[in-house]
Amino acid sequence: MEFIDYYKILGVSKNATEAEIKKAYRKLARKYHPDLNPNDKEAEQKFKAVNEANEVLSNKENRKKYDEYGKDWKHADQFEQQKRQRQSQGSYQTAGGFGGYTEHDFSGSDFSDFFESMFGGGASGGPRSSGRGRTGGFRGQDFNAELQLDLKDVFETEKRVLTVNGKNIRLTIPAGVENGQVIKIKGKGGTGMNGGPNGDLLIQFAVINNTNFKRDGSNLYSTETIDLYTALLGGDVTVNTFDGKVKLKVKPETQNGTKVKLKGKGFPVYKKEGQFGDLYITFEIKMPTNLSAKEKELFRELKDLKS
Repeated sequence: MEFIDYYKILGVSKNATEAEIKKAYRKLARKYHPDLNPNDKEAEQKFKAVNEANEVLSNKENRKKYDEYGKDWKHADQFEQQKRQRQSQGSYQTAGGFGGYTEHDFSGSDFSDFFESMFGGGASGGPRSSGRGRTGGFRGQDFNAELQLDLKDVFETEKRVLTVNGKNIRLTIPAGVENGQVIKIKGKGGTGMNGGPNGDLLIQFAVINNTNFKRDGSNLYSTETIDLYTALLGGDVTVNTFDGKVKLKVKPETQNGTKVKLKGKGFPVYKKEGQFGDLYITFEIKMPTNLSAKEKELFRELKDLKS
């Protein structure tokens, strides 16, 4: 069997990480998927090759054998046994046919018998996707969608009906969902082929914050303006929280930039019913303007007293 360079098929280096291999596989699987390339034999062949490469390189044990034994990696156990036997006899020799890589340009008909054994092989067996049962079917394509919501929309759990490819899908959006967060709805993607499973629907949330609060996870941050007299003498102020107003006591001689925490007045914690983050309020002192002559005189007296 001719050597097939699985790294080259996926377009990654031999030192590629698991994440890089997974990313490359997903990209190529989408590109050559039969749903997107109907009646394209070349795309079908490349789709098979991409799946085969992923089956080997995404499995740590198989990848280790492949890296060491090349095209004969499936016989690694026998080679290892031969090594042990020869070493015990003191006459170890390198078993022929493994080790080293040669460049190989992938063409539509170049598949190893590994793919045939894994997927039923050939046109009659039909294609299938990676990681599923050996039914010979292709897994359906994953669908991606974006759902835009205002920040206030995700303060409480709510239900929505989405229309994807003409189908209505009922969706429960948990309170506290984050901007950019992705949730997966299994089986709501493209239809599988030849008995393969359906793909999934991946929904990414775009949460638009058009409030005066800054959000960081489940905590909220805001700025509250107080006048100089309240900052100096103390008093009560009414401040905004996300779900209403509360009365807050200001301590005498509060400095500009002072932060106070309102426990449990932040944003809901994702998928933890009844739990909330905190609200942090920063006091910003507003200096008085348009002072009367009498007010200026009183401030001068106060200055003289302090000095």
